[in-house]
Amino acid sequence: MNTTQTRPLALVTGASSGIGYELAKQFANNGFDLVIAAEDDAINTVGTELAAEAVQVDLATDEGVDELYGRIKGRKVDAIALNAGIGAGGAFATDTALEDELKLIDLNVRSTVHLAKHVVKDMVARDEGRILFTSSIASTMPGSFQAVYNASKSFVQSFALALRNELKDTNVTVTSLMPGPTETEFFERADMLDTKVGQDDKDDPADVAKDGFEALMAGKERVESASLKTKVQGRASRLMPDSAKAAMHRQMAEPGSGRE
Repeated sequence: MNTTQTRPLALVTGASSGIGYELAKQFANNGFDLVIAAEDDAINTVGTELAAEAVQVDLATDEGVDELYGRIKGRKVDAIALNAGIGAGGAFATDTALEDELKLIDLNVRSTVHLAKHVVKDMVARDEGRILFTSSIASTMPGSFQAVYNASKSFVQSFALALRNELKDTNVTVTSLMPGPTETEFFERADMLDTKVGQDDKDDPADVAKDGFEALMAGKERVESASLKTKVQGRASRLMPDSAKAAMHRQMAEPGSGRE
């Protein structure tokens, strides 16, 4: 493998569709070479489209994370977008499967920490780099009928902000991207098409990715993206009691709420 780099290198996870795909396009259109990763076959098609190095791995496993890191180890990674994640909707007690929720934790939480551990250490050693975590507006509220998903995003948000503070005296920046409901395959995969949030209008993933990329390059702490509704919701949630936020989330995510 030729490790000589003439352009900055970015790694994007969860890049086969949705926000991750649009983030990969942002990097490609702004002069970056790319390593992109996802579990499904579509990542190879995206790799061809964007002239990127595609790695098809299951990041919900330690082996998948290690394989991906092995592809970038020893290379100068200028930016990483830790974007891979899945959702799960339904009542925790009766509707959702433990297997699905543990895989959600493995992907959204465990793999994020695992991959970040390697990449952050490398960036700090060079005293240079940019890290983007895809968090969510969901991180700001208890997620009735998305209990494990919202908790996973609360972890990612807290983790990102803590790392940013730890690295404040270095030249490594940490940014969290906080999208609201976005027009991706998320709600279908999370079995939430019959919910209010699953049926409401959603943000364009291209707009979300553009906001995220620009915030990353500017070294910002966070960006609430992309619509005014999402920005207002994010700011308002800082003032609302948790009980009110849980009730509001229930109205959006309870199964069957889209039929009311």
